[in-house]
Amino acid sequence: MPSDISRADVKKYRSFLAEEVDGLYIYYRLAEIEEDESLRDVYQQLAKAEEKHLALWREQLRLAGEDDTPPKPSLRARVLMGIARRWGTDLVLPIIKSFETDATTMYVGVPVAEAAGLPQDEHTHARVFEALSQRSQQGVSGSVIGRIESRHRALGGGNALRASVLGANDGLVSNLALVAGFAGANPGQASIILAGLAGLLAGAFSMALGEWISVTSSREAAEAQLAVEREELELDPESEQEELALIYQAKGLPKAEAERLAATLMADKEHALATLAREELGIVPEELGSPWAAAIASFILFAIGAVIPVIPFFFGDGLGFILAGALFSGIGLFILGASITLLTGRHWLFGGMRQVILGLAAAVVTYFVGGVIGGVAGV
Repeated sequence: MPSDISRADVKKYRSFLAEEVDGLYIYYRLAEIEEDESLRDVYQQLAKAEEKHLALWREQLRLAGEDDTPPKPSLRARVLMGIARRWGTDLVLPIIKSFETDATTMYVGVPVAEAAGLPQDEHTHARVFEALSQRSQQGVSGSVIGRIESRHRALGGGNALRASVLGANDGLVSNLALVAGFAGANPGQASIILAGLAGLLAGAFSMALGEWISVTSSREAAEAQLAVEREELELDPESEQEELALIYQAKGLPKAEAERLAATLMADKEHALATLAREELGIVPEELGSPWAAAIASFILFAIGAVIPVIPFFFGDGLGFILAGALFSGIGLFILGASITLLTGRHWLFGGMRQVILGLAAAVVTYFVGGVIGGVAGV
């Protein structure tokens, strides 16, 4: 065995070989089952890529002085294709999509695979199956899957509303519980107000920082992916065009039309980059968002929710003001719960009452816990 190929490498190469055998088997079986000529061509093109991968690992095993005979397809692959042949490919596409998504990281850090472009190929396969799954779900008119996808798209389009509602809700519920706990301990009006304002500021800053980090990280990751895509576009535009055409075929366009569309889009480099980012990476550059805007909005919305339970205690202390705080908070919780139903599709009354019950239940628990602690501490 050559000194630069270890036993661990051989074991790894055999594992890769088995994975590629399964992929090749699945693609060829899908091509045999598929009646749509355009989709059949997609599967055949994917199979050709798997054949190259298979040849690479056989060559590596031969270089190591090992037997390069490919194994038989796994039981998993054969069962999946049996299901596809008997009940249709729609049932197995989501499973194959998950396999392909996992495979996008399989070859990362493997020099021989990276040099041959296998990670990029697996990434393309994952995007193709993402498109195939979407096409399959959209084609089931009125089905459960179709309704779920419709709702999912509605949720995706409501990100700003969702962030607003959830930010205010977090502030209201967390500070309501905090204020209720202090009120149960009965340390006095000033202490309750101090606790409420401290909770408001601490929570608002925490939410703002968390949102800033989240959006910044997402932007940086997206920008890194865009930089890689831009480099690939410069170095090998023909391959990128082929990948784009393949994705459009998977979405339902005839092969000739998909190729024409891909060629038209690739004529403008910046337009091509934006299209590749959207279709291959799922990134919409203009929608990446500002981390500062997200942080400021999160801070303000959390603070608005968090100040509601504190308001009555600016005017006095005692059971009446505690009940007033609970009433104000209950109204706020109902409004927020009803607003969330704009995203979930549930009845507004159900959403509102559920939020009131859960929020006030948390406040009741912390009120009695505060009372116990206050009694023990002699507050």
